[in-house]
Amino acid sequence: MRVIGLAGWSGSGKTTLLVRVIPALVARGVRVATLKHAHHDFDTDKPGKDSYEHRKAGAREVLVSSGRRWAIVHELGDEPEATLAQLLQRISPCDLVVVEGFKREAIPKIEVYRVANGRPPLHPHDPLIVAVASDTPFENADVPVVDLNDADAAAMLMRDTARPIDRVLKDLEAQRTT
Repeated sequence: MRVIGLAGWSGSGKTTLLVRVIPALVARGVRVATLKHAHHDFDTDKPGKDSYEHRKAGAREVLVSSGRRWAIVHELGDEPEATLAQLLQRISPCDLVVVEGFKREAIPKIEVYRVANGRPPLHPHDPLIVAVASDTPFENADVPVVDLNDADAAAMLMRDTARPIDRVLKDLEAQRTT
């Protein structure tokens, strides 16, 4: 397994890019998993559904399964938020894990940059940004830059700049202990 992150200001198009890149990767035989950080309380279930009611009644973990998919919802209660390393270790085997969010974590990242945001680029000041997908060329960038609208180029960039998970986990541990 290899890991790559997406970083960028809110509104830069990280999710838009990712949903365009995933099919390009899958078409090349790459098994993709995504890991998304949410900054707020979120729910994957709806009130009135059995699994929602189980969780609200106090079940610590609820696994829902069908012939098409399964999902686990784990309630943290008073426990601290899981670390990126802990979450990566829970991902089922695949070829590429794309992490959206966790921008301060010690993982390789592709910056998603959009001029219309009016915010400065991150890559000149973040050594963990290994490439950029942008709507502007950045001719003097020290990292590869691809057109934000070229899903195939961005897919290959993700595949080629991702790092092995064991190296990423070591980097995350080193970050945690410093």
